[in-house]
Amino acid sequence: MLIRILVVSLLYPVPHNRTRGVFVEDHVHLLRNLDHDVKVVNPLPRMPRYAEARRSTMMGVAKAPKRWLHNDVQTFVPRFFALPDHPYPRLTVASVRRRTGWVEKQLGDWRPDIIVCHTLWPVAHLANELARRWSVPWVGVVHGHDFDVGLDLKVVGDKVRSMAAACNALVCATDRLGDIASALDPPPKRTTVIPCVTDVHKEWRRPVSPMKKTWKKEPIDILFPADPRRPEKRHLLALQTGEALEQRGWMVGVTSLRHQPRDIVFDRMLTADVTLITSKREAGPLVARESLLCGTPVVSVDVGEVKRYLPSDWVCGEDPEALADGIEAALRTGWTEATSVEERLAFASKAEVSQAWRELLASLVS
Repeated sequence: MLIRILVVSLLYPVPHNRTRGVFVEDHVHLLRNLDHDVKVVNPLPRMPRYAEARRSTMMGVAKAPKRWLHNDVQTFVPRFFALPDHPYPRLTVASVRRRTGWVEKQLGDWRPDIIVCHTLWPVAHLANELARRWSVPWVGVVHGHDFDVGLDLKVVGDKVRSMAAACNALVCATDRLGDIASALDPPPKRTTVIPCVTDVHKEWRRPVSPMKKTWKKEPIDILFPADPRRPEKRHLLALQTGEALEQRGWMVGVTSLRHQPRDIVFDRMLTADVTLITSKREAGPLVARESLLCGTPVVSVDVGEVKRYLPSDWVCGEDPEALADGIEAALRTGWTEATSVEERLAFASKAEVSQAWRELLASLVS
């Protein structure tokens, strides 16, 4: 059954930053592969170019066009007013809601059967208003920031709760986020857990094998899979882990990822000896699953859902020595679990995630 779907998302690629919100782009691609008609609305704040430096996810936002075609998907970019850190959330909400007329004009005669909104604050207010005008259901999707940060912010916490309760169904990317949703007051009408799809093409897939380099005689490459400018990623802890390994006799290089396209990211994973995740907060993280499928072991602090699929000695405490122990264990043995990497990650496979979305959409669109 062909369904017309409008995807609303605060995060989505822009012409000068095509890595922005790639997990939403992955979802759009998945929906199109299910033979649905998909269009994207990517509301962005009005901002001067210099303000992009405040956060790496803002790169390219200031000059993004009002409309453009991204991978054959029509993308519309309404602008709303928002001050940094949202000291006046009512003004932000009012500005977002006022974009409904602009969106309708851009869509012409096209109307969706359902709206899927990635991230609740603040763009769910636009999705909710459009759904009300068109009398269609809408689905909210929480990836982490709304609950891990938004609920604790006095100025936006109530707004996040109200949108979680307003949508016809709330999709959470992990079981942990689903548990938080179930405990909200008021609770969502319906909560389901569907992870972000993990889809690495076979040309990059490798088994996770023990390191072939001579132990402590050849340099090792540690991949820090994030922008070091993002404080929640804790780049300093990664560097301290490298120093701890050097004190044990290793020659260590720590490289990071900054706005590289997906194929370059996968190439980097193939050449790295280990991926190190030191984040203070994560939902998945998706990059950990992708690294495993590329054949690169992942050592991580206990964050997100890494305990679900990583070997126990690869999930470490938040100190350099413990992480160094985990890296040495990963390099020494490779993947030795009874179940394969693919079996461990089956819950986020293209087939599983596609089926979950197929069933959810069919239940909401009759």
